[in-house]
Amino acid sequence: MGALAQKIILDDFDRKILALLQRDNLTPQRMIGEAVNLSAPAVQRRIKKMTEAGVIKANVAIVDPAALGHPITIFVEVEVISETAEQIESAKREFAATPEIQQCYYVTGEADFILVVVVPSMKEYESLTRRLFFGNNNVKRFRTFVAMDRIKAGLEVPVP
Repeated sequence: MGALAQKIILDDFDRKILALLQRDNLTPQRMIGEAVNLSAPAVQRRIKKMTEAGVIKANVAIVDPAALGHPITIFVEVEVISETAEQIESAKREFAATPEIQQCYYVTGEADFILVVVVPSMKEYESLTRRLFFGNNNVKRFRTFVAMDRIKAGLEVPVP
């Protein structure tokens, strides 16, 4: 996910298609074509081109974590001791492989990583912290922020 999309030029049709797909990627290509004034095959070709170029990363369903028994969302700042390339790559791999971590960002500033975590209980979060942070000699400190309410969640990117 960290790699940049292959360089392609997006025109107004592509941008309109992306805006529609971000709202609902199950929209039939015929309906997208009608909305942007293209044929369904032309829409299909453009979607394929954007997928192959990495502009479209995935087609997924956004699921309510509470519906699957993970009602607690936690934001975690993680500061590491050593920032060697090898240590950072190791942390990236470990965080990426942890199912409870929905999102992971390598950031600038006081923290080195910001994590978005979903868990069924605080007891499960405590267990996760023992595995990921207390059991990791390179973690200097971590700071936890528990979400009280989910106001907006999604990955929609504004389309200019």
